[in-house]
Amino acid sequence: MSTVIRISDDLAKEAKTRSKVEHRSMTSQLEYWATIGKAAEENPDLPFSFIKETLLAMEEMKAQPKEAYTFG
Repeated sequence: MSTVIRISDDLAKEAKTRSKVEHRSMTSQLEYWATIGKAAEENPDLPFSFIKETLLAMEEMKAQPKEAYTFG
């Protein structure tokens, strides 16, 4: 479900610029920033780079086929 929200013109312009650099839609860029910001707020002791790499790893796990791991 999507919801319409109002954001400042400055934030919209910045998101539009960054979205082109990152090859995302403007909406995806804002969602990315919200995800990073939420994770940073919930984990103030973690560095930004760790949060970013963790979120990237989680997305990579979703995209790849999984196999059961056999110990031994």
